[in-house]
Amino acid sequence: MNPQEIIDKYYQPGSPLWTVLVEHSMAVTKMALSIAQNHPELKTDIQFIKEASMLHDIGIFYTNAPDLHCVGDKPYICHGYMGRELLKKEGYTLHALVCERHTGTGLSVEDIKSQNLPLPLRDMRPQSIEEQIICFADKFFSKSGNLMQPKSVEKIRKSMAKHGQKQVDQFDRWCEQFL
Repeated sequence: MNPQEIIDKYYQPGSPLWTVLVEHSMAVTKMALSIAQNHPELKTDIQFIKEASMLHDIGIFYTNAPDLHCVGDKPYICHGYMGRELLKKEGYTLHALVCERHTGTGLSVEDIKSQNLPLPLRDMRPQSIEEQIICFADKFFSKSGNLMQPKSVEKIRKSMAKHGQKQVDQFDRWCEQFL
């Protein structure tokens, strides 16, 4: 599988949106691979991390996020499950799950219901160690501003606190495990 070929199939190479997606995904991939390589005891699938990290945000073009050059009709929070549908259609079921499961530190059915999110009612929390690493690495990189400059742990914790202590607690567990 060549993630860049899939990206280029759905995004105009060199366009502002393509640049945002690719630069963000490259930063996430670099960090996710570093975590995996620094923790051989986790026995991760390095090739899968390379591929899925590059594709985790493939669904952003479906959303309405003008600051990111996205002109779709869905709320931004839908990019994960839309990416899942796209990659599933392409035949990459495991990669598709990473798309759906990387929002925040993951979303439970209870989270979706209690926050009245416009998402399918299913568990969207990362399950595999690879999914967890990619989800964690994604928290460090924005898709606006300096795409390659990682955010501080404190800045991430503060941002996650807006979405509940459960999110912060999971992020803190990952910090202990991965950093």
